[in-house]
Amino acid sequence: MANMTWREAIVKVLASSPKPMHIRQIATQILERGLRTTAAGNPTAVVASQLTSSIKHDGVDSPFERVRRGVFRMRRSTPNPPPTPMPDEPRDLMIAFGVYWERDAVDWKAKPHLYGEFQTDGVSKSPMTRVDFAGQHGLYLLHDVREVVYVGRTTTGDLGKRLYDHTKDRLQGRWSRFSWFGFRPVSEDGKLGDRVTQVPPDCGMDNLINAVEAILIEALEPRQNRKSGDGIAASEYRQVLDPAVEGKRLRDALARLTGS
Repeated sequence: MANMTWREAIVKVLASSPKPMHIRQIATQILERGLRTTAAGNPTAVVASQLTSSIKHDGVDSPFERVRRGVFRMRRSTPNPPPTPMPDEPRDLMIAFGVYWERDAVDWKAKPHLYGEFQTDGVSKSPMTRVDFAGQHGLYLLHDVREVVYVGRTTTGDLGKRLYDHTKDRLQGRWSRFSWFGFRPVSEDGKLGDRVTQVPPDCGMDNLINAVEAILIEALEPRQNRKSGDGIAASEYRQVLDPAVEGKRLRDALARLTGS
């Protein structure tokens, strides 16, 4: 079952759902049910690409039906969808993001590591590949315990180096967490690819506005917004503790126990 193509996995998830599903829910279900063996790349963007490409190119022959923005279901008039292979390459503006990552979970140095793994709603049956996002390019926010204290971007330099600089500059005592939104895709083996240098030709102004709205909702979590940002087919990554920090914490705990 784990050798399914993305298209086959999407069909299986949607066919078993009694109601339409958002692309993020579909991606999460695919991983949690072990229909794909990897969770390193950008599953949400791949799912979005598969669905939109099928509807665009196959028309009424597509097994999928768009209900509203980001939400799909199986086309009711197509009980047995044709197994037409579709490309897995995403065509979305935003590739990956992480919100409210802990500053203290990173071993800060000139070339730090920013480890993360794909975020699912439950316990995934697919192996999680750790991804180092230190080389990511895009937008980032610095948070204190109450609010966002700084918004920045990194277009030529790496995210890890930019954040490290903020541990030494005037902001060094002002932030305890950070969020980031990146434009470098993640391959299925957990490596960062080339940065997106231009808006995809089929993106359009509406999608660009939707993406900006989604970034702000995800980053700021306004109390009056009743849903998460859905204008981007991005994948969220949860933070993974840097092994160097984990080792230091274990040594400190051992020292406290032994009194040394």
